[in-house]
Amino acid sequence: MRVVTSLYLVILAYIIAALVFWEMSLQQQSGRIYAQEVITLRTQLDSMQFPREYAAEMHQLNEKLDSRTTQYVAEGITFLVVILIGAAVVYGSFSRRISLSRQQNNFMLAVTHELKSPLASIKLNLQTLEKHQLDDEKRRKLIDRCISESNRLNDLCNNMLFTSQIEGGQYKPVLEAFSLSDMAEDVVAEFAARYQRTFEEDISEGCRIIGDKSMLRIAVTNLVENAIKYTPATGVIKLSLEMRQQTAILQVADKGPGIPDAEKKKVFDKFYRVGNEESRKTKGTGLGLYLSSRIVAQHRGRMLIKDNAPTGSIFEIQLPVLQNRP
Repeated sequence: MRVVTSLYLVILAYIIAALVFWEMSLQQQSGRIYAQEVITLRTQLDSMQFPREYAAEMHQLNEKLDSRTTQYVAEGITFLVVILIGAAVVYGSFSRRISLSRQQNNFMLAVTHELKSPLASIKLNLQTLEKHQLDDEKRRKLIDRCISESNRLNDLCNNMLFTSQIEGGQYKPVLEAFSLSDMAEDVVAEFAARYQRTFEEDISEGCRIIGDKSMLRIAVTNLVENAIKYTPATGVIKLSLEMRQQTAILQVADKGPGIPDAEKKKVFDKFYRVGNEESRKTKGTGLGLYLSSRIVAQHRGRMLIKDNAPTGSIFEIQLPVLQNRP
């Protein structure tokens, strides 16, 4: 990237230098035209015999010179502005393409890991069931692990599928009135059964909204998945829901390392993840938070990130209550 940037700056400097040279050449040509016109005037009109006429002609020649100078300077400035704007647009587009290419590369690495890990776990559990005669309790645990990993694969596929559908304008939301309180409780119960983690909930009853229940469930599920990834094994993950006037406030709080202020807006970008796949300890695809933010925006809501004292982050979803359409 540095080599390309340096080459780009060299080319831009060359173009600007050529523009300056062109401007100076025009000014010199204008000076030569003026000098030739003065010589021609002197041969045609005697300044001693006709001083007034001579002065008037000289005044016209000076005005022409000033007019050409103004024209050349204005054209030069215009061309320079156009070149700089074009250069900024091209460089910005190129930088975004490079950034997107890197993010997509990280995404492919992440997806490969995210797919291989649960598949390897499922295969190992099934091979254990096939080769060994286990008691009912051990068989149940292995089967539960297979189901849990299958759910993990299903969540990943749903994120990829719904992201593609939303971006392509192919997904049509299915509106219904439902209890956001019940859905939040179901999500906590589902994750508590899948993971040996500590979950807390503070969910107000009677919070009902109109929206796409399946899509909003995916949004909340992604936030809880994100909290599980970054919270230490002994940490507590808390999901809360309350009503503030005509707005439902759903929060998922983790005990992770937190997110720097400079990164808070970027984490909702597609494929964006801090660091790179080779050095990053926590795995993921960079789609979960992006998809959640798109779903919330589709329901005319807001998603915020707050600091969780003393450590961690709080992801907050704000949704209008009893809204007629998303």
